[in-house]
Amino acid sequence: MLAGASVVGFSAIFVKWAIAGGASALTVGLFRMLFALPIAWGLARRSGGLGMGIGRRWALAAGAAFFLDLALWHQAMRATTAANATLLVGGLSPIWVALFSAIVFGRRAGLVGWLGQAVGLAGALVLALARGARTGDGSGELMAMAASVCYAAVTLAFTRSRRTLNAPQALFWMTVGALVCFALAVPLAGEPLGGYDARAWASLVGLGLVVQIVGWWLNSWGLGHVDAATGAIGLQMQQVATPLLAAWLLAEPLRPLGVVGGALILGGIVMVAGGSGSKAPPPATDTTPPSERVDAVVAALAHEEEADDHGER
Repeated sequence: MLAGASVVGFSAIFVKWAIAGGASALTVGLFRMLFALPIAWGLARRSGGLGMGIGRRWALAAGAAFFLDLALWHQAMRATTAANATLLVGGLSPIWVALFSAIVFGRRAGLVGWLGQAVGLAGALVLALARGARTGDGSGELMAMAASVCYAAVTLAFTRSRRTLNAPQALFWMTVGALVCFALAVPLAGEPLGGYDARAWASLVGLGLVVQIVGWWLNSWGLGHVDAATGAIGLQMQQVATPLLAAWLLAEPLRPLGVVGGALILGGIVMVAGGSGSKAPPPATDTTPPSERVDAVVAALAHEEEADDHGER
């Protein structure tokens, strides 16, 4: 999960370069899914087929929620600062997941788990302040809050899909769900599908191959081994990775306050992972009484002897 979320940290860099090169918020998402789809299809086929049933429907739902999350997040960044939008989406999403898991699924995180959620949210706030968060007129903040609910829905639906699908299968159907939504939205919005510069196209390819395939394949694998609440806060690693990548690729200064915020997020991840019962359920054990197991073994051996005697005759 941490590795996948770190790779997804490249998305903010690629999106910034793509939009600067002429792409729009919607076309960025469209080409991201379009470039990722053939590889996702190939990975799913090699893993045992595309996968069907209820898992596929959950993964498609995750894709639709992912479309809403990306669309709202990109619009929020136009109405408020990127720091504000990122804080609200990344910081609030784990809270929604934890509340939904507690209310609907009856999962009790425990005191340490809830403290970890609070520490992670505090870290997101400190990190946002370090990146220049400030009060806006409210519209961007509201869109970012709505995006955080959609991102929580992505985590929950994707986690459910992994109960019956393997990681490549879940990734393929999530990509299909998001692509269909973007393919419907782009013509309705009248967004241009060309006229971008070379760096924009390279960034769109990077979004499809690096972020969507590598990052979300790792996330898909991880979400199959932890509960949704832990997965949601684990995805906050993206907020830690993005400033580090921006300092490297965009020459943006890395402030001490940002380092403190990143450390708090990491601390929150560790606390939630240790206090929310996030480990995969143990394998089923045989509850048959020992005496009955012995009788069953004796009966099986007797049956084999009888079959051997019959064969000799």
